[in-house]
Amino acid sequence: MSDFNGTYALDPAHTTISFVARHAMVTKVRGKFEEFESSFTFNAEDPSASSATATIQAASINTGNADRDGHVKGDDFFAVDKFPTLTFTATSFDIDGDEGTVTGDLTIKGVTKSVKLDVEIDGVAEDPFGNTRLGFEAKTKINRLDFGIDFNAPLKTGGVLVSEEIKIEIEASAIKQA
Repeated sequence: MSDFNGTYALDPAHTTISFVARHAMVTKVRGKFEEFESSFTFNAEDPSASSATATIQAASINTGNADRDGHVKGDDFFAVDKFPTLTFTATSFDIDGDEGTVTGDLTIKGVTKSVKLDVEIDGVAEDPFGNTRLGFEAKTKINRLDFGIDFNAPLKTGGVLVSEEIKIEIEASAIKQA
């Protein structure tokens, strides 16, 4: 599908970059990042000409609990004073029709690992203000230990306080720039 070829910037007011972790092995904790910038260029005829970058402000994390947010911003997790941003740079695109994958380098806490995002294009539309918008969803799973985020506490019942696997979910609206 080439009707979404072009250069886009994420619209922060209509985009959510979130994550899910298991807590105490019995429930899920969700959080999101409030401040980020991202742009991408997609070329269906020549996917090697496609590109994408994202920068997330680590201190903008919001889990809905101020005490937990403070802990996660500290050295046990993101160490935001030393590592103020998380970044993603795409290395390849494999989009066919309205779904596929984007592979790229994710950097968290100074550690870079390759990740593959499963992407689903939700559609393209012109908004009431004349902007061309592209909606998409992207998901992946990472092991937080791979990025040096190794805080944990054992539970008396077995298991640990925080899961190693973290699900990353993006629900995005991007505005066409060119």
